[in-house]
Amino acid sequence: MSELRQPEADLQAPVQAQGPVEAQLFGAAGEEAASPSSSSSSSVAPSFSAYAESLPQEALTVLKSDLVAFLLLKYRTKEPISKAEMLNMVLRDHRDHFPVVFSRASKCMQLVFGVDVKEVDPRERTYVLVPTLGLTCDAVLSDGQRPKAGLLVMVLGLIALYGDHAPEEEVWELLSIIGVYAGKQHCIYGEPRELLTKVWVQEGYLEYRQVPHSDPARYKFLWGPRAHAETSKWQVLEHLLRVSTVGPTSAEGVSDEEEGA
Repeated sequence: MSELRQPEADLQAPVQAQGPVEAQLFGAAGEEAASPSSSSSSSVAPSFSAYAESLPQEALTVLKSDLVAFLLLKYRTKEPISKAEMLNMVLRDHRDHFPVVFSRASKCMQLVFGVDVKEVDPRERTYVLVPTLGLTCDAVLSDGQRPKAGLLVMVLGLIALYGDHAPEEEVWELLSIIGVYAGKQHCIYGEPRELLTKVWVQEGYLEYRQVPHSDPARYKFLWGPRAHAETSKWQVLEHLLRVSTVGPTSAEGVSDEEEGA
């Protein structure tokens, strides 16, 4: 998963050329916020910097990767998950680091895969994994497939930023910030061009139209009817702004170990 391990400087550089809103939504490859995302805010201590300092960042990254793999397995099997399971199966030797690892894994699930980790039983510390914004594009996943709604939310957000439609070249330029390139196989999303221009068009999430009178032909992306039915532009933009403190480095450490999850 080399695409997700890009140097921080490489991820930051393209953002500087963008406007302030684009930089907020797709840049900021800095440190992850200390406070957890809203989907799991009740489950993590207000501050866990002391936990983070006691382990090297590389070790924390490995633990986060392992926990993400376990969460993806639970998501595919549509099973709830408890703190006790996560401790016993993933963090048995690092129980004191649960707050920081769980927070980083939850943010990665939300931003990269489009899956929210929501607490349903505070007493038993039990969680369910649900699609971000209720999008159903990952309702059925075959063996080896990973959720792709995280990328769909980003694309829908880009289109919303441009109004009703976004030029294709602008979409690919901004997606390159997170290591997604047209025609280049991605470790999570597969071949992105096919995903955006065929799969999600057929599923009704996107529309892919030629720009009128363009020669040579240029294309633009629009929201499809299914996207309008399942969410709204304000919900997408609100979600992206909420997670904007988590830059592309949230995906760091999501390794090929997850292939077996």
